[in-house]
Amino acid sequence: MDDLAALVARIDACRVCVENPIGAPLPHAPRPVVRVSATARLLIAGQAPGARVHASGLPFDDASGDRLRLWLGLDREKFYDASRVAVAAMGFCFPGYDARGADLPPRRECRALWHDQLFARMAQVELVVAVGRAAIAYHAERLGYACDRKAPLEEWVRLFAAPQQEPRLIALPHPSWRNTGWLRRNSWFEADILFPLRKAVGKLI
Repeated sequence: MDDLAALVARIDACRVCVENPIGAPLPHAPRPVVRVSATARLLIAGQAPGARVHASGLPFDDASGDRLRLWLGLDREKFYDASRVAVAAMGFCFPGYDARGADLPPRRECRALWHDQLFARMAQVELVVAVGRAAIAYHAERLGYACDRKAPLEEWVRLFAAPQQEPRLIALPHPSWRNTGWLRRNSWFEADILFPLRKAVGKLI
């Protein structure tokens, strides 16, 4: 526990994306957002915080989080109980916006510096819910699952919906409004994925 807490303290103090970045520096002051514990058996692995989460410091504290909690069957109280639910995105800080006003991809510094160390200290996790392509690809590789990086998202979601070895991996599209079109085109998602997802989450919470 102390080892994990010490690592999280170092993550909280990280400024490498400003002081020694890969590519362009972070365009604002870093504010890493990560909530983990040595007891949480469920890990929510997202992409990167948005502007609202950057302001509040609370992961998925936005409309995407509301949709994700609906998918998981969790209220805010259970979702934010770090003793039971860990939340750690591929990028810990809000990456800023691109020229079109969309969120930039997760910063590469986080994975390079912190991710392998962090998840090695969380062996108690029994289920990883990976949200979005970057998180799915990283955790599939980390957990030893075969995963074609060029496969369409719907193939990944279907692949990891079935029961697997432990720790299990369940893949989800990002719950952003930007994926509303994907959800409409893939109506099977709600019918085939959400019930087993909620069942798996319910067993751990």
